[in-house]
Amino acid sequence: MWFTAAVLSAFFAGLTSVLAKCGIKKTDSDVATALRTIIVLLFSWLMTVLAGSVGTIKNIDAKSLTFLILSGLATGVSWLCYFKALSMGDVNKVVPIDKSSTVLTVLLAIVILGETKHLAAKLTGTAMLAAGIFLMLERRESKGGEVGSKATGSKTAGKEEAGSKAVQNNAAGSREARNRVWSGGWILYAVLSAIFAALTSILAKVGIANVESNLATAVRTGVVLIMAWLIVFVKGKQRGIRNTDKKELLFIGFSGLATGASWLCYYYAIQNGIVSVVVPIDKLSIIVTVIFSRVLFGEKLTRKGLAGLGLMIAGTLVIAVGT
Repeated sequence: MWFTAAVLSAFFAGLTSVLAKCGIKKTDSDVATALRTIIVLLFSWLMTVLAGSVGTIKNIDAKSLTFLILSGLATGVSWLCYFKALSMGDVNKVVPIDKSSTVLTVLLAIVILGETKHLAAKLTGTAMLAAGIFLMLERRESKGGEVGSKATGSKTAGKEEAGSKAVQNNAAGSREARNRVWSGGWILYAVLSAIFAALTSILAKVGIANVESNLATAVRTGVVLIMAWLIVFVKGKQRGIRNTDKKELLFIGFSGLATGASWLCYYYAIQNGIVSVVVPIDKLSIIVTVIFSRVLFGEKLTRKGLAGLGLMIAGTLVIAVGT
């Protein structure tokens, strides 16, 4: 049952990235994170009520509560960094870096949680995941550079001197396009997102050991909500909430629902399964993300990128089947 929950978690997580990208084209990423957290909180408490575990909140011990709060704080930081990176970079580049948290999580689970059974399969699969992530972080010129190149070429056709300038301009445009892809700070935000996402899984595993998974999700989501809105008010971005585009607000809402569903499945799987297996399966959400980003945003993967995706899938299967 926990294996199915992990697969469903991956599916909903993949939808989350795409829906969130649609909701932060004009909307500030911090504001979007705060708004969607409201949806996640309402959804998680609804599931807690349906599961009949609300009454057990008084039985949460100090240790579990502490780790749930720490997990919520780590999640909040990871979210803020992740959606900031999404607002600045391509989905197909941000998501693979974020998914690199899998490598760190598996290693931490082995060292801290003592999940050393089938160690060879876990390490082999983790190495394949790392290699796949590296391959997916390819440099790709933007469409703007290509369009500019075609326009310049058409204006200078038949003139040798102008053609030479066009070649120089084209080269400069290519360099500028590559710089835009790999600069601007998005990669730093994506890396920070991955680090805190890895910490989230380990802290959550300890925090939900004696707590019903739906209730644990609801509690930690409350921590994320407080943190997200605190960031919004500290930065003075609350004034822009009323100007949020209605269409983007809808996508932010759907993103929150997808996140809530993913979390409920994920933490059920973590509570009842093996962290070093659940996390890699959850990260297969990248398949859903790649498919939808191709259809909705026109973001293509080259052969190198596809090879990287294939390695990530194979690495996950090695861990899942081998354990």
